[in-house]
Order: sequence, then structure tokens, then C-alpha cells
Amino acid sequence: MLRIKLVRSIYGNNPRNRATVAALGLRRMQQVVEHDDTPSIRGLIHHVKHLLLVETVEGSRMPKAARDGKAAPKPAPAKPEATLKAEKPKAAKPSAPKKAAPKKAPAEKPEAPK
Repeated sequence: MLRIKLVRSIYGNNPRNRATVAALGLRRMQQVVEHDDTPSIRGLIHHVKHLLLVETVEGSRMPKAARDGKAAPKPAPAKPEATLKAEKPKAAKPSAPKKAAPKKAPAEKPEAPK
């Protein structure tokens, strides 16, 4: 398992390096992601090693909140059903029937002189 941290900015780098950093899942400075140690991930890291800090770690993946450097968000308290406003059903408006347009007879073509 590899722990990868973006320590240098992608600004000023060519678009290929920016795309490589994005492929690793890094979007902002100091963000940390974990990937399995595979040859494809090692190749991506090699191309942008001047922007990254890479550590080898053992064990499972770290929680998302810890990776982003943020505390885990607290769940919102559930509102009791009695406090929710009941929706009123909308009354259907009577609609006038649509009038059919009168059909036009096909125009007759004048006969050409022979």
C-alpha cells in the first residue's frame, strides 16, 4: 500500500503532468490518497515524483476524513415527523377543451395549356 501526498503545486507544469496527478486522485495541495502498490501506480508516481511525497504503509486504507485532513462530519439530527409541514394537494384547474382547427381543402393546381 502506498500513501501519496501532493506537496508541490501543479501550476506551472505541463498538462500531461497535471493529468497524471489527477489520475492519481489528487486535486489539491497536501491531499493524501492511498493506492495499492502496482506497477501502473508506480509508473504514474515516477512521472510526477518531483511533486509528490510517497510512503509505503502496511495495512488497510485509511478513512476518507483522515486522508483529506478533515474531521469526520457529524450526522444531521433527524427531524421529527410532526414538525414537517404537510403538503397541500394542488387543485386541478379546469381546462377548456381545445378547439380543432378547420381542415383546409387541398389547393387545386391550374392546368397548364397544351
